[in-house]
Amino acid sequence: MGTEQDSISTLKEGFLVKRGHVVHNWKARWFVLHPDKLIYYKYESGKKESFKRGTITLAGCVITCPYLEYENRPLVMKLETNSSEEHFLEACSREERDEWAAFIMAAVDKLHTGNVQSSTKPKRKESSSQKLQDINLSLVVDSMYDVHSGIKMSSHVEQGSIFSNCFSGSSVVDWLVFMQLALTRVEAVTLASALLEEGYIRPVGVRSVEALRNTDLGEQFLDDSTSLYSFPEGLKKKGSVKTEMSLTALEMSGKVQKRGYLLKQGHKRKNWKVRLFVLRSDPGYIHYYDPTKDDIKPAGGFSLRGCLVSSLDDSGVPSGVKGNVQGNLFKIITQADTHYFIQAPTLQEKMDWIEAIRQQI
Repeated sequence: MGTEQDSISTLKEGFLVKRGHVVHNWKARWFVLHPDKLIYYKYESGKKESFKRGTITLAGCVITCPYLEYENRPLVMKLETNSSEEHFLEACSREERDEWAAFIMAAVDKLHTGNVQSSTKPKRKESSSQKLQDINLSLVVDSMYDVHSGIKMSSHVEQGSIFSNCFSGSSVVDWLVFMQLALTRVEAVTLASALLEEGYIRPVGVRSVEALRNTDLGEQFLDDSTSLYSFPEGLKKKGSVKTEMSLTALEMSGKVQKRGYLLKQGHKRKNWKVRLFVLRSDPGYIHYYDPTKDDIKPAGGFSLRGCLVSSLDDSGVPSGVKGNVQGNLFKIITQADTHYFIQAPTLQEKMDWIEAIRQQI
């Protein structure tokens, strides 16, 4: 593992999925942020120098967050170094992505001696209210419709119903920030609220409609990955809202309680791979995804009804566990007696996941 000095200078660490430079495939890497650099390692082997895969120098680095050029990867940020190298990193959630970006930008700012603000933060010459008042909402909507740079529409599931030709609230906010129509998420939420009030976008599904009626939740719910909206024309198109039910739709209809990158042992090969885990409630379900693929469908999942979850002792390798074990192990046994062995990045994350799962059993 890293030296004591590395530990002291570590600002943040965790899993991110990185696009390769030569071959543009995506691989999970363990990232460690230091005051002047971002180092990434092959995830199986911890922070050993021999398994280091690269270093991103932060001096002069420019961060673009959100970066929305990848249609099936809305949680990407781009880092462009002083030597014009581009690095594309994907987080497990919007909150985690924005936290990484904030930590990296703070480190970059400190490296700019004598500058109060980094070049990644444009100076504001006018107040938020003045800037938003000058925006023509019709032009914003025209840009949203643009085939190449507009907001991406897709299918979403809510309470067992499949809705097509729509987009999430957080994707609207991300798009407004990415297109520099708003400088902050707070500004973007205000602008999105104006689009909603003027009827340029409409809520889709029961939860979004109810949030719109609740003045205390309306704006807050706009910046949420589970809120759904569409253009008015999309709601009128025949077949735009499908009410067919399926097992998958029901499984994924619950509210997302927790999501994050965890290591899962394979059932056949017994090797460890990083998976994006998503925990849902009502009904209680866990789905896991392969973050290296663009496929939005889960690689697997199981109901939490009748499950057992327990922490495993990290001293020694428990029965049924093989391969490189870093620690922070826990096990889930399903009602069908299938055993899932999982490693969390930290002890705290392991305990948080166990507690969150137990609440849904």
